[in-house]
Amino acid sequence: MAAASYLLDTNICIYIRRERPQGVLERFKALAPGSTAISVITYGELIYGVRKSPNPDKAMAVLQELIALIPVLPVAIDVAKTYGAIRSDLAVRGELIGNNDLWIAAHAKSVGLTVVTNNESEFQRVEGLKIENWARG
Repeated sequence: MAAASYLLDTNICIYIRRERPQGVLERFKALAPGSTAISVITYGELIYGVRKSPNPDKAMAVLQELIALIPVLPVAIDVAKTYGAIRSDLAVRGELIGNNDLWIAAHAKSVGLTVVTNNESEFQRVEGLKIENWARG
């Protein structure tokens, strides 16, 4: 199993689960197992989606299938330190981003992973963060 290189944002997980856009699924399938991971923050967002689903049991089963393929990374103290540094920098520049996106960015940056997202406008504000958008093809 390969070491993770990519931290998937919530929207990318949803695209993989729904198998569209097709390019996202193709890119995911082309990678070696273990090349991707999600933050526990993303997992929380996905659980929120399950809870508000009209069929939460089915949605949870689908999420469990996804999690079997993509490990969930816990948040360590280095992530919190990186979060504080990024948030401070963004505040000084007047360019705040959504709190969950900020945590996901901090998680990726602290462990050296590339964030895969279709929400580039938020994540691009974080200096030094590696970003890819598989949805753009």
